[in-house]
Amino acid sequence: MNTARPVTGACAIALAIVFNIPFAVLAATYDYPDVLRRPAGEALELFAAGGASLILTWHAFALSALALIPMAFALSLTPARVAQRPALAIGAAVTGALSGLAQAIGLWRWVFVVPGLARTHADTAAPIESRQAAEHVFAALNQYGGVAIGEHLGQWLLALFVFMLSLLQWSERKRVCAVFGLVTALTIAIGTGEGLAIALGASGEVFSAATIGGFLGLTLWLIVTGIGLFRAASAKGT
Repeated sequence: MNTARPVTGACAIALAIVFNIPFAVLAATYDYPDVLRRPAGEALELFAAGGASLILTWHAFALSALALIPMAFALSLTPARVAQRPALAIGAAVTGALSGLAQAIGLWRWVFVVPGLARTHADTAAPIESRQAAEHVFAALNQYGGVAIGEHLGQWLLALFVFMLSLLQWSERKRVCAVFGLVTALTIAIGTGEGLAIALGASGEVFSAATIGGFLGLTLWLIVTGIGLFRAASAKGT
């Protein structure tokens, strides 16, 4: 039995589970992602109340995004895929790795920048101008580091990664995995419109729902892909 396939399959399933854990914790403790639509002052107050555990949860969330980098290479750059369809294989690896990096960069603002802003905002002895400045910086940081880099760029790259890898799966007659992936890629791509819609003064609720659905699809796709790798390794070993 080829040990690379079951190891990669196990890692794909583990990643599908792991990146949902900090998300669930943040949803329960910080009202994420709805907190991003609240006034900056409220978001900073909630952040300051969360303490060190909230910062570490954001750090874990960023690391789970960063884990997509080796996962993208492991899933895409198999000897067979590189030999038979090198453009798709290399394209999937590069877009997946860049997506993990972009999303991690966006999430790390909560670890290395927001804590200082939250402390300034929570300091009742600080001048009101300093507290207002913290709110303005927080809002700008969310729009650029969060929406533009983490969500818009990161999710577009993620959609491209899933799309190209799904095309590889389709060509290999892994039709169930491929269909899951193609639907997931489309849904994630639709979800990237949220930030643009808000920038244009429109509601982003429909796009937000698409993003949630897309990441749920990503979870299922990774699990189905992992199971498929286990089955392929088992069949080859018999």
